[in-house]
Amino acid sequence: MYETPQQYTDRILGYQQGQDPLAVMASMPNRIIRLLRGTSRAALLKRADADKWSVGEILAHLADAELAFGWRIRLMLGANGTTVQAYDQDVWATLFNYPKHDPALSLESFRIQRQCNVQLLRLVAKELWENYGMHEERGRESVARLMEMMAGHDINHLRQVEQMLHGKKRRTARRKKPAGRGRKRR
Repeated sequence: MYETPQQYTDRILGYQQGQDPLAVMASMPNRIIRLLRGTSRAALLKRADADKWSVGEILAHLADAELAFGWRIRLMLGANGTTVQAYDQDVWATLFNYPKHDPALSLESFRIQRQCNVQLLRLVAKELWENYGMHEERGRESVARLMEMMAGHDINHLRQVEQMLHGKKRRTARRKKPAGRGRKRR
């Protein structure tokens, strides 16, 4: 089942509802590090199903998503109302060969980029969090909304990793590849 941009937004925002997005974002790298402690590289690279990402692929995705997030907030902070381009995460995963990424390097990349992005958000005037970009699929999104989206995105993937490594089940919608022409873009 393919999600529309609005369905994706609603689902992702639902994960972080009632939480401080910046606090969720700041804590996420350490939460993932604790979760992965003692897990072998082989376990990180193993796919449960052929059409699902491994933990290592999720880590590569988090690093790339953080790169995109950092670029987007800098664009919006520096040029209020700027256009924000979507990207197809599945195309990135294929083109950038996520299965071959070193999970430790991906995690470290995510951790460092996230630390820098959180620091930036703490240093800029909070009024700038209302600056916005025009996302080509989701429309107008402020820096504050993008922070909420990233916090929900983090929680979504943290739950997936918990499930994959420890069998903990949470209420998380399954992500299926769209049939036909539809693509999942971020």
